[in-house]
Amino acid sequence: MPARVFVTGGTGFIGLQVVRQLRERGDEVVVVVRDPSSATELRATGAKLVQGDLSTEADIRSAMAGSDAVIHAAGVYRIGIAAAERPAMYEANVAVTQRVLDAAIAIGVPRIVDVSTVNVFGNTMGRIVDETFRHDPADGFLSYYDETKYLAHLATQSRIESGAPIAIVQPGTTYGRRDHAAAGAQLKAAFDGRLSFLALADVGVSWTYVDDLARGILAALDRGRIGEAYVMAGENMRLREAMAIAAAAGGQRLPRLTVPNVIIRIGARLAPGGGALIGQPPNLREIVSASAGVTYWASSAKAAAELGYATRDLATGARDAFGPSTRL
Repeated sequence: MPARVFVTGGTGFIGLQVVRQLRERGDEVVVVVRDPSSATELRATGAKLVQGDLSTEADIRSAMAGSDAVIHAAGVYRIGIAAAERPAMYEANVAVTQRVLDAAIAIGVPRIVDVSTVNVFGNTMGRIVDETFRHDPADGFLSYYDETKYLAHLATQSRIESGAPIAIVQPGTTYGRRDHAAAGAQLKAAFDGRLSFLALADVGVSWTYVDDLARGILAALDRGRIGEAYVMAGENMRLREAMAIAAAAGGQRLPRLTVPNVIIRIGARLAPGGGALIGQPPNLREIVSASAGVTYWASSAKAAAELGYATRDLATGARDAFGPSTRL
């Protein structure tokens, strides 16, 4: 039976794919957007667009009234932001999460899925961890993004402990068609043969194709156990291996030049705001702390066993995301 689903972040990379798949299976979808006239792709799905934002709980309650379920996918993902951008990231990742969950709880929405991240685990130090792993905040955070997502994750867990009907999804590094994030842009550059050099190539990530993640989020909505978290990641590998796979998938070779971590560390000390030198956001010091030798590796075994979650291998994903048929 079709449901009415309220989705946050519907104009975003992950949220838009979630909305598309909900609409394809016949669900009614409601999304709050600041400017409906500019949300062309979202409008094309047939979702109901409500003009507004997520700045007040009262407005959120009004927009989600009558919903059978809520998927909270809104948030900001950037590593290396300037200090002046931190309040806005806290608002987007922590405060909005609190308001959306509290609004859903207040009006009695029977099922809620919160989209978190494997980054709440912090540096897994070469281990592949699962949902039982706990980051010790006393160890600090690799980036402000990690810190805000950790705080949002805690806020979600506290509401679960109070009886809220929430399941959590924790994606890995997500990529796919029309991906404009730094990691996806690097994959595409390798696929197209435009990668000039490798930097911070030993960072370890778990690659998640956006279409497969969206299917996993819908599975969590339909069948996920309330109170449980589900990692939805993919192949765990170092960036160098990922770039080699993407390059080979596109019939290309990796560049010979690799910038050693020690050089980038020195650069971060001499020019902490020099991220643009390696094609990254300005805070080079944070980029290095969140990348050099760090792993964000996690196992999707629980989601696979309970929800049937699976994601395509990186070579297939690179061809699907960046091949000629996708360049519309």
